[in-house]
Amino acid sequence: MKDEHIGDMVLSTAAIAEGVDKVATQLNQDFNEAVVITVVPGGTLFTADLTRRLNFDICMDYISCPHTPGDRNNSSDIVYHNNIDIRDKNVIIIDDAIESGGTMQRLVEFISENYSPASVAVAVLFVKPGRVNIPVKQYYALEMENDDLLIGYGMPWGNKYRNLPYVAKLIK
Repeated sequence: MKDEHIGDMVLSTAAIAEGVDKVATQLNQDFNEAVVITVVPGGTLFTADLTRRLNFDICMDYISCPHTPGDRNNSSDIVYHNNIDIRDKNVIIIDDAIESGGTMQRLVEFISENYSPASVAVAVLFVKPGRVNIPVKQYYALEMENDDLLIGYGMPWGNKYRNLPYVAKLIK
């Protein structure tokens, strides 16, 4: 795919696969069963790759909270259908990345405060250095060196580029 907004590749498909394996290994060590809640639409690709590598029982649900990448003050509505009872269950919220962390922090608080899970953890491919503190266990493969805006592997810009099989820098 050629486009003026697709910059240098940051994570190749091979690096993503290694990252998925690393996160799966961590989760497989810590869980016997869990409810996986995917942040849609961004977390769908990572969830699909990750859950196929988990060797414990899972149930799956989804949640959404539209936001602009890098926005620390996301106040959009959280939509969670609660298709699976998560009371007293271990919950893993899966997304592509934690960028500023504001949205993930809101999602963790929303699930924790409204549904009484036994535990809440977060699993993402990578985190960025400038993120806010999210006071739950976080499973991730990589910590980026800077807060560059990135696209691909679920991450959009202008509702495009999610389907890039790799992660690249955004050229505005």
